[in-house]
Amino acid sequence: MDSAIRIIVNGFPETVPDNIAISQLIDRFNEGDTDLIVEHNGRFIYPDFYMTTRVSPGDRVEFINPNFGG
Repeated sequence: MDSAIRIIVNGFPETVPDNIAISQLIDRFNEGDTDLIVEHNGRFIYPDFYMTTRVSPGDRVEFINPNFGG
C-alpha cells in the first residue's frame, strides 16, 4: 500500500500520496486552467517543472487561477 502525507492545498489540509508531483496534484484537484499559476512553499513553479517538483509532508501548495472572474 502506498503511503500518504499531509500537505496544505489552497489553505486547507489535504492527504495525498507520498512522492506526488505538482502535475499529479493539478490533475487530482481538477485544476484545468491553462493559465494556472502554482506556488510551492511560497515560490512560483514554472510549468516546465510541474512533473519534476515533488511535495513533502507539511508543504504548502497554492493554485492560482488568474482568469477567475468576478
